[in-house]
Amino acid sequence: MLVNAEQAFSQTQTAQQELQIIEKAQQGDQDAFYVLYQTHVKRVYALCLRLVADPAQAEDVTQEVFVQLWQKIHSFDGQSQFSTWLHRVASNIAISYLRKQKNWIQRVVSSEDAGMEHEQAAQCQELNGLDKLIVRLPERARQVFVLHAVEGYRHEEIAQMMNMAVGSSKSQYHRARGLLKEWYENE
Repeated sequence: MLVNAEQAFSQTQTAQQELQIIEKAQQGDQDAFYVLYQTHVKRVYALCLRLVADPAQAEDVTQEVFVQLWQKIHSFDGQSQFSTWLHRVASNIAISYLRKQKNWIQRVVSSEDAGMEHEQAAQCQELNGLDKLIVRLPERARQVFVLHAVEGYRHEEIAQMMNMAVGSSKSQYHRARGLLKEWYENE
């Protein structure tokens, strides 16, 4: 019981320290912002990589997330955990990034037909196991799967973020699950 109390105290201390760092960053303290960057960059990159399925683009999106975070950190009001807020921001930026790509429609159509080529998925060397299968999914199915199964968004939230019907979100999610199950069983 004492260990649980110590862990709770430690987590409270850490949350208070992070809030102090956020407040400093909101006041323009670059060192405080760098601490936030170091704390969250790996998780943001992992989310971006799962959504865009390309390491170079994931780096670009991650950079854009932190550029926009610097510009908009004052809008964090502490109503939720900072990491939750940051991941919503990162998801929105990654989806917007994909929409802005010149070949957005071509990517959707071609990925809907075949998904990522096996060779391209193999290029994502930092991925393993399920992540290698996830990047092979057709783009919209992959995005819905990552947002729902990995990040915990509800289909209503995903539908709003991706400008699709709730039923489409559910359909894409079930499509992704079916493909992942099939690929997993065949490997």
